[in-house]
Amino acid sequence: MGGLLGELGKKLAERWLTLLVLPGALYLSVVAAGHELGHSAALDTGRLAQSISAMARAPEATTVGGQVVLLVAVLAGAAAAGLVAQSLGTAIERTVLAAGWHTWPWPFGTMAERRVSRRQLRWDAAHEKYEVLRLRERAPVPAQRPSPRERHRAARRRAGVSVERPERPTWSGDRIHAAAVRLDRDAHVNLAALWPHLWLVLPEGVRGEISTARASLTRAATLGGWAILYLLLAWWWWPAVPLGVALVMIASRRLRIASDTYAVLLEASVRLHLADVAVKLGIEEQPMGPPLGGAIMPRLGGPVPGSGRAP
Repeated sequence: MGGLLGELGKKLAERWLTLLVLPGALYLSVVAAGHELGHSAALDTGRLAQSISAMARAPEATTVGGQVVLLVAVLAGAAAAGLVAQSLGTAIERTVLAAGWHTWPWPFGTMAERRVSRRQLRWDAAHEKYEVLRLRERAPVPAQRPSPRERHRAARRRAGVSVERPERPTWSGDRIHAAAVRLDRDAHVNLAALWPHLWLVLPEGVRGEISTARASLTRAATLGGWAILYLLLAWWWWPAVPLGVALVMIASRRLRIASDTYAVLLEASVRLHLADVAVKLGIEEQPMGPPLGGAIMPRLGGPVPGSGRAP
């Protein structure tokens, strides 16, 4: 038992150090540099080196007690900065996934509704163009058929707006929602109601892959939280602006990739293991499709198909 608790404590300490302290210590270093240099001497490395040398020679930093106090203060400050970044990341994640945007207060709900409408118009136009090209591929005269490259470009433009017709104000939110839409359409299952039951029968390896993808989504959102904190430093140190903008771009890209990976795994796990849920419920084995979903959902007591949401 002691060995188990020791190993658990070691893993918690590693996560605390990796996720909070190290990024927080780097942030505190940038804060200290920005405070010392300001706008007027933003890139004066000589002045920064002199300041660090002077602080290192201070009496408070040369004694054991002073060094302990300084170390504790740095660790506490770094951990506090990390917690703030994680809190901001949670808010970013909820905003980006936008699962409950209909309940957002004014004016955010109104802004989200307008954005959804604009995205739907863009998707409809891209989808119409794609369908026209797809129908032209059946033309009896080969010269009248579009090139495959043209159709693929149209498909990419449509997917750039949303994989399915937009229902949320963001691409990442719609990407995860698309998994629920497809499963509702293809198998008549409500993903939100099905998911807790499916999770219990999934193999350990599959659950590990899904958990890793979900953690990647959270880390990407937390990186966005760090980007906000760095942008706040621009008030007194302008080099924080390009650093914050770079983090915003990286976080946006990672959010998009992570949400796509997570959505793919959600949908694939249902398609591959829905029959396992049926077996546990005593339902006769049958192929993946509306009859199977129609037999499972009443047993789960969840919402009827057509109102599904991604977990």
